[in-house]
Amino acid sequence: MLAQSIIAAARFGLGARPDQPVPADAVAWLKAQLRDPAPSPPMPEGWERMPTATDGLTMLRYDQMNRMQPDYQPVTPAFYKQETIALMQAALATATPFRERLVLFWSNHLSVSAREGSIRALAGDYVRTAIRPHVTGRFEDMLVAAIRHPAMLYYLNQASSIGPGSPLGQQRRRGLNENLAREILELHTLSPASGYTQTDVTEFARLLTGLGVETGNEPIGSRFLPAAHEPGTKSILGRRFEEGPEQIDAALRWLARHEATHRHLALKLARHFVGDAPPPAAVDSLFAVLRDTGGDLGAAAEALVDLPQAWNNPLGKLRAPQDFVLAAMRLLGAAPELAPQAVGAAAYLNQPVWLAPAPIGWPDHAEGWLHPEGIIRRMEWAYGFAGRFSRLNPNDLVPVALGPLARQETIRAVKGAGSVRDGLTLLLASPEFQRR
Repeated sequence: MLAQSIIAAARFGLGARPDQPVPADAVAWLKAQLRDPAPSPPMPEGWERMPTATDGLTMLRYDQMNRMQPDYQPVTPAFYKQETIALMQAALATATPFRERLVLFWSNHLSVSAREGSIRALAGDYVRTAIRPHVTGRFEDMLVAAIRHPAMLYYLNQASSIGPGSPLGQQRRRGLNENLAREILELHTLSPASGYTQTDVTEFARLLTGLGVETGNEPIGSRFLPAAHEPGTKSILGRRFEEGPEQIDAALRWLARHEATHRHLALKLARHFVGDAPPPAAVDSLFAVLRDTGGDLGAAAEALVDLPQAWNNPLGKLRAPQDFVLAAMRLLGAAPELAPQAVGAAAYLNQPVWLAPAPIGWPDHAEGWLHPEGIIRRMEWAYGFAGRFSRLNPNDLVPVALGPLARQETIRAVKGAGSVRDGLTLLLASPEFQRR
């Protein structure tokens, strides 16, 4: 049972915290996190209320209008930093780490990246409003909320897509941008295994025209512009959709409920929670739950907890850099006030917050992170950060972090360390702690 608690904290959660012991019934603890109301994330520093997409868009417009002024300092970069800190604060302090891991997982599945500069003002609201409320709801609701959010519309250039046959397209002689349509089909829903074609991508892009972002007039935010919407019927994988914004939502919900989407989501969930090459039986079990429930993500998360394969291969997943940083800081009892250090450490280890290099998000397999430079940097950071916690006893933390999964070599190395700092570093650097 102790091993089960360790696996629950490491694989399903974000790493053990000494001040948040996992109850004896780890399965019940995990499932309770899915059924209880979602806790509110912490407020970014300096704000009296949660910032919204409207706040972000207003900020972007203000920066754009004043960027040519002498000595003007843009406000968006500082705002972005506050939002990344707030995300890490939530992960460090949360008492519902399974739910928080699901927030991070689905944010990566429906990834937006601040490599597109406007996302810096929008990513926080995107996670709060498009992802977080839906992690135990239906995938179709999450998909619609994500695709209609200004962050996604900007990131995948939908705001610049105009139907060539629309009044605006005829006037401006501009046409389709297929980025959003392609990524929805390839990454977010069906996957290439479904057999969709380039024609389906183009037809879907035609249907999505009109979706854009209003920044100059009230109400500021996502909007549908009829003059940019391509007229006529569109056909996607043989299914016909007529004109209008309601048909866009209908198409998104149809794609979200498609069996190919359920198969794709099942594979990604199994890869994240079971192993880089999950057993087909695990994928099949999750697929059946998603198919039979119409894409209920809460039911799929509960099914994950019930999968024997999720428990019988402990420490089978390499921790990605953000995961490693959070687990290390939680183990050492780091206060939420140290969240800026978590943001900096993630960047140092080449996984900066909301800066995935491509729409597919960050890699979720060892090959993406297992290279000499990355391992060396992990060790360097662990040694530097451990120096802050000289009052801890590393020997007391071995059972908290690893329990019966700790190798004798690790126990002896930590016990024989010449200093607290060395002992903590050896624990964080151990092969067991690098995995979950």
